[in-house]
Amino acid sequence: MNSTRTRLFYGWWIVAVTAVCLLFSEPTVAVYSFSVFLKAVSRDFHAGRGAVSLAFTIHNLCLATISPFVGRLIDRFGIRRVVLPSALLVGLVIISAKWIGSGLSQYYIFYLAMGCIGPGTGVVPYSAVISRWFDRHRGLALGLMSFGSGIAAMLYPPVAQRLIGLYGWRSAYAIFGTAILVIPFLVLWLFLKEDPSQMGLFSDGIVPSYPQATTDRKLPGLVWSQIWTTGTFWLLVCTFFLAGAGAHACVLHLAAMLSDRGASAQAAANAVSIIGLAMLVGRAGCGYFLDRFFAPRVCAALFGQSALGVALLASGVSGPLGILAGFMVGLAFGAEVEVIAFLVSRYFGLRSFGLAYGVGFSSFVLAGAAGTYIMGAGFDRAHSYTAPLIFFFFLMLVAAFLFTRLGPYRFAAGSRSESPALSPTLEAVL
Repeated sequence: MNSTRTRLFYGWWIVAVTAVCLLFSEPTVAVYSFSVFLKAVSRDFHAGRGAVSLAFTIHNLCLATISPFVGRLIDRFGIRRVVLPSALLVGLVIISAKWIGSGLSQYYIFYLAMGCIGPGTGVVPYSAVISRWFDRHRGLALGLMSFGSGIAAMLYPPVAQRLIGLYGWRSAYAIFGTAILVIPFLVLWLFLKEDPSQMGLFSDGIVPSYPQATTDRKLPGLVWSQIWTTGTFWLLVCTFFLAGAGAHACVLHLAAMLSDRGASAQAAANAVSIIGLAMLVGRAGCGYFLDRFFAPRVCAALFGQSALGVALLASGVSGPLGILAGFMVGLAFGAEVEVIAFLVSRYFGLRSFGLAYGVGFSSFVLAGAAGTYIMGAGFDRAHSYTAPLIFFFFLMLVAAFLFTRLGPYRFAAGSRSESPALSPTLEAVL
């Protein structure tokens, strides 16, 4: 079949749409500003950091539980029917922080609600739509999509610290919620097209030689019953879990860590925003290299250098070296979203991508729940972050090694095979 490419591919507008929506999404508030809210909430409730960090643990437990169901809904009903109502609900829930009372249990309920609704406006639906629009440039597109959350990681910590100083932490949450209530819904309603077939195209802007080609096309990939029985899938889940624990623990406690080492609250928040810059570099750079080199080797190098960043933090560095260490961890933390999406799409295809990616992403956020709590509890016990940081250094090294154990892709770029059956040779590899 002969085909050509359109000069102005709408897929790049889809990248812009998803980036804007990730900038104003529940995970950007719950994750990237948590380290700034940590001390303010701890003082207000007269609670330890471990007790406050438990809210984030609850959030990630809910996120991990709900994400696979969101992925399944996307596979079955499409993306718009999931993200549009979720965008409205998320904004309303975050605005409700204004009415949190004096009990820490209400803060837990607030984070529980965000964790239950947040997956519908997070990386699971947006990674699914990007993976449908792109094949050969999927890594780069996923990386550019993640610019939204990277920008949020840069902007939200200093903005949150400023809002907390002016209005208190409850009003700071409510202000974020107002923006999230309005902007993503309008952008999605006006511009989101969830599949290139809606414009008579294949992925990457390829124009079919006959019009009915896109309507006859089925998404290539394995069905869920084939995916979850492979060793490759569980190796990926284990790797995402180990890497996610260390990355979350360091990033979410970085502001408090640097503050303990002599930085002012605003300086610590500004230092955390450097992680946003690292995320931008990590996501764009990682996406570029994923398209051009074998992804597991790229990931092994990426998470290996992140382990060195954790080791620097464990050594007690502060000032410029502390910022450098946070930057190194942030490179991996920023890249994990598209790494998970890219590897799932290459090893298992797009037919059950939503559910498979939802489970993989769940392992990442579940690890974040455990890692963040362990970091806070470790500090409360020893009044130091050194011991948990050493623990997470070794976890990150193991994750980097496990990436090297992955085999060849099943669905390489340009492959349009629609057969769900595994070949005997590949089945042995998996």
